[in-house]
Amino acid sequence: MKRGRASWISMRSEVARLLAVVVLLLVSGSVAYSADLEAEDPRTMMFEPVEFSPPEPERVVLDNGLVVYLLEDHELPLVTFTATMRTGGWLDPADKVGLAAMTGAVMRTGGGGGLSAEQVDAELEQFAGDVHIGIGRQSGSASLDVLSKDLNRGLEIFAGLIRSPAFEPARLELAKLQAIESIRRRQDNPGSIVSREFTKALYGAEHPTARESSVDSIKRLTRQDLVAFHRNTIHPNGMLLGVTGDFTKDEMLASLRKTFGDWQKGTVPELKIPDVSESDRSQSVVRFINKDTSQTHLRVGHLSIKESDPDYVALAIVNDILGGSSFRSRLFNDVRTKRGLAYSVGSRLMTGMHDQGVWLMRAETKLTSTQDVIERFVANMERMREEPVTDAELAEAKEAYVNSFVFSFASPSAIVSRLIELEYDGLPKDFLQQLRAQVITLTKEDVLAAAKRHLHPHRLRIIAVGSGDALPKALSAFGDVKEIKLSPEG
Repeated sequence: MKRGRASWISMRSEVARLLAVVVLLLVSGSVAYSADLEAEDPRTMMFEPVEFSPPEPERVVLDNGLVVYLLEDHELPLVTFTATMRTGGWLDPADKVGLAAMTGAVMRTGGGGGLSAEQVDAELEQFAGDVHIGIGRQSGSASLDVLSKDLNRGLEIFAGLIRSPAFEPARLELAKLQAIESIRRRQDNPGSIVSREFTKALYGAEHPTARESSVDSIKRLTRQDLVAFHRNTIHPNGMLLGVTGDFTKDEMLASLRKTFGDWQKGTVPELKIPDVSESDRSQSVVRFINKDTSQTHLRVGHLSIKESDPDYVALAIVNDILGGSSFRSRLFNDVRTKRGLAYSVGSRLMTGMHDQGVWLMRAETKLTSTQDVIERFVANMERMREEPVTDAELAEAKEAYVNSFVFSFASPSAIVSRLIELEYDGLPKDFLQQLRAQVITLTKEDVLAAAKRHLHPHRLRIIAVGSGDALPKALSAFGDVKEIKLSPEG
């Protein structure tokens, strides 16, 4: 699931707020100064929202449908290429989960473009070129960082790995062994376990967003599988390429047409992930995993909205006030500061455009505090639904959001990456600016209405990883408790 924009909205800490003040000083070049400024508490200082107009990249579409975003930056003799490809693990066959990820990994390590794996590595090392390729659940990505003097050769290698990977058998077998070893270690980390099982509880274990590779599914993968997956899903008309750094537009376009121009169009797969049925979403679930650990690892939440929902901004502010803003959030101050029930506590809103979003609360707490923490989670949810937030809470959340807007455009590569991500998701290029404008006009009534519509205490999925017979008893106050037994991996 793509979470970039939602995570960006949720990271509203006091550190971000103070950084925004620094940026304001740098961008505006001035600030109202008074004789007693040094005596003021920095937390009470008020500033106008940061105004920032990022440079506009140029968008060009090659004859074969390859979309290119170009933004020159001659400060350093470096060029960065970033590619996003319309492929992903949602296309994995049910019996070969992990195929997309394996394809991405061996595209990079297995040679390509007429070069062996050793030749690719040796050449990149010679001129300090850095190439990464990977395929996630909803997209593929590739990047190249290279000195501008080595641009042409670096681009040739980069294009060769993307267009015609060799998938050398020895490198594939090594990648499979590495993947299997990672799977076998998957049950070691309780935090990882609770996250994975929580996702399965939300979507179902066989849903494209939740399903996992296994030792068996990785062992089934063949070189022919990787070749076919690449051939069927990676095409120029399904790729968006960003180029930033020390180059000139005309020379760069000539180089891109030379390396990518004769690549033929293909049938691009449509990114379409099914929603979970309403009946499956409406039931509460309480599950535990018995594992020897010093703390209970908790996830409590439910499926939520997509970024296209009209309440997206209001719900992001709800989450920020409730648990997303760390030190100033309600959960932090109630569960940790006031009651001392948990050291790590908070909430997250994770959304995208292609599958249902997730809203969750999380904590790590002592076994004896498990029930108390969940009760405080529910109580704080209910409070958000029943009474308006305070003027101070709303003002702080809005200020943090608006002033942190500038950090999405901190560098030319960040600017281009944002535009590529928005186009990939079918959103307008000024989508972030639209969100910012909505935040400015948001009212307490908007926040309360969003909380009532989208926080559902009766739909909570509660997943706990901990040890001892007392854990099921602690969870029984919230519903019918069942154990999830983890199968040995490999």
